Amino acid sequence: MTAVPDTEASAVTASNARRVALIVAIAFFMQLLDSTIISTSLPQMGQSFGVPAVAMSIGITAYMLTMAVFVPLSGWLADRFGARNIFLLAIVLFTLASLACGFSQSLTQFVAARVVQGLGSALMTPVGRILVLRNASKSELLNATALITWPALFAPVVGPVLGGFITTYLSWHWNFFINIPLGLVGLALVARFIPGDRAADPKPLDWPGVFLTSLGLALLLYGLERIAHPEDGALPAVLLVAAGIVIGWLAVRHLRRAPHPLLDLSAFRVQTFAISTLAAGTIFRVAINATPFLLPLLFQVGFGLSPVDAGLMILAYFLGNLGMKTVTTPTLRRFGFRTVMVVNGLIASASIMACAAISPETPQALVVMLMLIAGLTRSMQFTALNTLAFADIDAAQRNSAATLSSMLQQISMLFGVAVAAASLNLSQIVRGRPALDLVDFRIAFLVIGAIGLVAALRFLVLPPGAGAEVSGHMTRT
Repeated sequence: MTAVPDTEASAVTASNARRVALIVAIAFFMQLLDSTIISTSLPQMGQSFGVPAVAMSIGITAYMLTMAVFVPLSGWLADRFGARNIFLLAIVLFTLASLACGFSQSLTQFVAARVVQGLGSALMTPVGRILVLRNASKSELLNATALITWPALFAPVVGPVLGGFITTYLSWHWNFFINIPLGLVGLALVARFIPGDRAADPKPLDWPGVFLTSLGLALLLYGLERIAHPEDGALPAVLLVAAGIVIGWLAVRHLRRAPHPLLDLSAFRVQTFAISTLAAGTIFRVAINATPFLLPLLFQVGFGLSPVDAGLMILAYFLGNLGMKTVTTPTLRRFGFRTVMVVNGLIASASIMACAAISPETPQALVVMLMLIAGLTRSMQFTALNTLAFADIDAAQRNSAATLSSMLQQISMLFGVAVAAASLNLSQIVRGRPALDLVDFRIAFLVIGAIGLVAALRFLVLPPGAGAEVSGHMTRT
């Protein structure tokens, strides 16, 4: 038998890691595009179902709560039945549910289909990360993470623009039908190129952990979502968030004591995971996730632009996200995670705060330049955070770490929108105005930017060589 040279074997491993990451990224893009595209077609869907547009929000709520209930189970299911099998199941459920959404004739049918979609989505994100972690060596983790990060950067920007175009020139049904070819391609690629796996000795299911974790996460996420849409006042949202925090505390206490916990919390003892996922990372993601919510409102409500013109302005933000991909890896290799996350975080936060200074009279070239800078720095920080999180996680912690990361990213996404919405509403109430004005947006951008600045400085607690095995950065002694 001829031995395979180390360099050749390394090249094969790297190629396989990139291929798995790209396949997972396609599925992630389908999932995240669907989550953002639906918001533009709610009025037309309500008209089609014979209900008010505001009633359609139950479709978003049902999807989100189903995700919250089943995300904690994803790691155990991947252990019990194999990550590849669960990922295939997630794509099948999501694709069939998309078809059912498109063919729905009533609100009841639509909500039922969205529940199934939420189940597929709950399994897809953490299990997809598990597949990438299992197939990428530490030297390939940065490139692999960059590939699976781009859907989270692009979909929130592209989704509303694409959804508006499809709803205007085709019909709302096609917002769901476009998932069908993506899902079929994803299924074929997973079945062909991703190797199967199954845990040799899966642990018993921790039922109390499932109940407490799922209930706490569902209440917290629903409460955060209600903060952004305070039609019934702030009290119900505050009570839901408080109940979610209390039950979450009970869940953590149980997971620490259980002999076979649903989630292994030992990952939080790894400094790089704790900082990039729970502490500074979650706070910074709040600022990052608030921006795609605020920008369309700024351009349409604050500037008075049409949806099409606002979409074109945000396109520069999208191009900034895209442009950073080619320089992320060499930048992290040259300067290391700590330096990049502090300096880039400060620039990203400053670009958010700079949005408070623009107005309809600001030269368009300057606004486009600001959007590019904001997009570039957002992309860099997202990739750095997602890569550093798993830099020092060992094989036994992967499944729980991927699940915990997905849960915290869901919280930060909704919390970012909630903080932005609360800032706008409080500013409007304090000023006693009947509608939002440009001043309210300026205050919101300053608040969100300040949150980002605080989080960026928190990354200074990392050692200079944090994640060096992944980034390839050599520190001087």
